[in-house]
Amino acid sequence: MAKTIRETLLGTLEHGQEIMENIRVMRSVSGDKLPTDSVTRPAEALHPRQLRLVVQSVADTGRQAKVLRFVSEDGYLPPFEAGQYINLFTQIGGVRTSRPYSLSSSPRQRAYYEITVARTRDGFVSDYLLDQVRPGDRFTANGPAGVFRYQPVFHSKKSLLLAGGSGITPMLSMIREILDAGLDRDVILLYGCRSPEAALYHEELTGYAAAFSNFRYHLVVSDPAEGWEGERGLLDEALIRRLAPDFGERTSYICGPQVMNDFCKSALEAMGVPEKRIRREMFGARRDIQNEPGWPAGLTGDEEFTLTVEGRKIPARSGESILTALERAGVRVNVCCRSGECSLCRVKLVSGQVFLARGMLRRFADEQYGYIHSCKAYPIGDVEIML
Repeated sequence: MAKTIRETLLGTLEHGQEIMENIRVMRSVSGDKLPTDSVTRPAEALHPRQLRLVVQSVADTGRQAKVLRFVSEDGYLPPFEAGQYINLFTQIGGVRTSRPYSLSSSPRQRAYYEITVARTRDGFVSDYLLDQVRPGDRFTANGPAGVFRYQPVFHSKKSLLLAGGSGITPMLSMIREILDAGLDRDVILLYGCRSPEAALYHEELTGYAAAFSNFRYHLVVSDPAEGWEGERGLLDEALIRRLAPDFGERTSYICGPQVMNDFCKSALEAMGVPEKRIRREMFGARRDIQNEPGWPAGLTGDEEFTLTVEGRKIPARSGESILTALERAGVRVNVCCRSGECSLCRVKLVSGQVFLARGMLRRFADEQYGYIHSCKAYPIGDVEIML
């Protein structure tokens, strides 16, 4: 049988055959195929900019976290890739804000989306979602976004997942897709937690490891209680070498708190893993921004300055991002990732000084003309911006 143009083109790629196999598997296992006329529908219909979601259920994990399951108000949820997130908008005490949450459900079905919300210290949004949200509540969200995902053209079929705390959520989506669909990929997961009781989805992951030969799971506890017989310590070079001796053949994915994220990246680099083989997902800026490298000496994060925007003056604390100050004052800003990557929250710095946290991916033109990402810009004096 003659090859199609697509088959011919894909055959020239290094992982072309793997892509074709993934397409075949997706077609055979997906229970929510798009209708045949979908190719004629406008992109906005398939990938709407705003989703209207309804909470279908709230499940308590018993580990200071809950699983929120959302269905679509209009019956359609757009496709996503395992590892991506949605940006969920909330209205709390007169403040409209948002937070990005990784989708933990498998992309092989779109009857619902699931996110896992863990309680955090002084968590303005997480406390609201954990303590007040009930089935039937309605939310809006940005459509699925993010580049923390498997790319078959560039990534190895062997994966090393390094997760910390609630950073397990995008990894879980990847694992569910790989194992449920029978994809030809080999996965090692090293999951770091302070205690076994804090490990989200531990029972599910343990069950997967027992049932699938291409998935290995190790829970690594940093502060184990007496009697713990599993792995202990940190996700450091020695542990990675021992539990994933073929690390050089794997694409590594890191997700967790920034301290853990930086630590694992440094360990992989010390082991000779090239940067192109390391994929990282950031969970926003660190809470103790005053401990960020380069933070101005003498500032504690509690200083209050004046933020001027379109002639309006609002208070802005040095330890909170400009985006947070704007939201507290009721100023609407387009936003999605809150991690300095998507650039939707960019504003022009008219005057004053700001501290720019790591991870801000500014375009060259933005740097030249004074645009900053408000989610990772902190006032260190009186500041004026233009939306």
